[in-house]
Amino acid sequence: MALTLYHVDWCPECIAVKGKLDAMKIAYDEVIVPDIRMFRKQVHAVSGQYYVPVIKDGDLVLTEIADILAYLDERYGTDGAGAETAAKFQSHPRATPDTPGEDDTHPSCRIN
Repeated sequence: MALTLYHVDWCPECIAVKGKLDAMKIAYDEVIVPDIRMFRKQVHAVSGQYYVPVIKDGDLVLTEIADILAYLDERYGTDGAGAETAAKFQSHPRATPDTPGEDDTHPSCRIN
């Protein structure tokens, strides 16, 4: 199954992940989501929260930039262990999904 990146075009963290994927020549599907968090239904369906970036690689879902970048290095880097690496990382969908709040009516990629 292909790796999927959920992102918005203007988010610095999303740009960093996209840049890493491109630099490593990793094939991936892009899902550009709405700027307003409460409209990011695809992100919520995958991860239980509304923030981006999110990557999904098979059954693995990662939502934190440090985890995403480390995973890409380990899984797809020249020294990476390949498919075995996925077993070392745990998905981060939330046990209690986010619900849109008053501050979710404006664009944001992460809580500031």
